[in-house]
Amino acid sequence: MEIQRARAEDAGEILTLQRAAYVSEAQLYGDPYIPPLVESVQQVRKAIETGLALKAVEAGRIVGAVRGALSGTTCLVGRLVVAPDRQGEGLGTALLRALHDEVPEATAFDLYTGHLSEGNLRLYRRLGYRETRRERMDDHLTLVHLRR
Repeated sequence: MEIQRARAEDAGEILTLQRAAYVSEAQLYGDPYIPPLVESVQQVRKAIETGLALKAVEAGRIVGAVRGALSGTTCLVGRLVVAPDRQGEGLGTALLRALHDEVPEATAFDLYTGHLSEGNLRLYRRLGYRETRRERMDDHLTLVHLRR
């Protein structure tokens, strides 16, 4: 498996991967309209072109991806995704570590996940992220904001 920068032409495959990876989150929260599932290929392409996007590639297949955008000295982390058949193998950890290495000028990394997403919360905490606040979005979702 190799981690490299995503290119605009990867947008379709990354979106397909993203949708597959986020189905379980949508089921967990009972909401099929979470942003990662309704994002368009044009939006993914723009995110790749205007920010930093990394992809994990194995045998020509994109098996994971993550985005980062620098805001001042803080890197805003988004859309960490791993193919459902590859989850639990350390790809998410490898992608986040690679993102940390790609943005050495960042003094902090911020991200968020849903309050019921225990696997995500364990991963982030294991990598040194600490909860900074909670934001209630509606009856079924509270976002947990974390910083490293």
